[in-house]
Amino acid sequence: MINVTELKKSYGAVEALKGVSFSIAAGEIIGLLGPNGAGKTTIIKALTGYLQPDSGVIMVDGLDVLTQTQAVQERIGYLPENAPLYPELSVQAYLLMMAGLRQIPDVEIPARLSAAVHATGLADHLTRPIGQLSKGYRQRVGLAQAILHRPRLLILDEPTVGLDPTQIVEIRHLIRRLAQHSTILFSTHILPEVEALCDRVIILMRGEIKVDARLADLAGTNDAILALDDAVADAPDALRALAEVQQVTSLPPRQGQAAYHIQGTAGADLTPAIYRLAAAQGWPVRELRPDVQTLEMVFNKLAMAEA
Repeated sequence: MINVTELKKSYGAVEALKGVSFSIAAGEIIGLLGPNGAGKTTIIKALTGYLQPDSGVIMVDGLDVLTQTQAVQERIGYLPENAPLYPELSVQAYLLMMAGLRQIPDVEIPARLSAAVHATGLADHLTRPIGQLSKGYRQRVGLAQAILHRPRLLILDEPTVGLDPTQIVEIRHLIRRLAQHSTILFSTHILPEVEALCDRVIILMRGEIKVDARLADLAGTNDAILALDDAVADAPDALRALAEVQQVTSLPPRQGQAAYHIQGTAGADLTPAIYRLAAAQGWPVRELRPDVQTLEMVFNKLAMAEA
């Protein structure tokens, strides 16, 4: 659905994008992450044809964004962080206006409008002025206009910003339903949002992609956690002597337990060897498990490395 190759963009002396390349398959839900100034908005503007890059190739659904801009835009639904709404219009009047701008044939408008309204839960609010709606319902109106023309690609920029917890859950469920028919790329600062929704994550730092991986792969490590009911004096040295162990770090004790983080070499599964060692030594094992890193841990490591 999306194929970006060596995308570069500078604003004066500031390099916003430094040769970014990535691909997104049809039907994926991709989270685009990064701190402020990382280049997320620049990528979105370039994908939608709003901003021309300095160099690089952007293909959307087999079309070149730079030379076939209008044809690409016809295939994209876009919800910016601040949805372009008209507060004095009713929900129905606004969506009818957007249907006209999208050049949806008159005979198809009732069906398209009905589908978008029911998908976003707006059926009971059609006659209300947009300015009288809550933040959550205004986001729904923005989503309704983005899906009105049944886009093959849906781009969402901070879709849950400013929403309360209940509204966030509702928007998550809606995005999941929309993913049945569209490829979805969304930018957010909320890491649990990505973990709850995405198949894959792309993390940008200073205009460069630092991570492009499936969440399931990102969570896995080669490390292990060992907790003992009582401290064993020679345990760290014995663990370090195991093959494929690189480092052993003592963790803060919990309720009298001794705990260790054991770092392994690439591709190693340390838990069987640690189990055999503990059994042979008679250690009082409370817990032994592979270590798992969260998206927040990965993001913070990258941010600290960049800093």
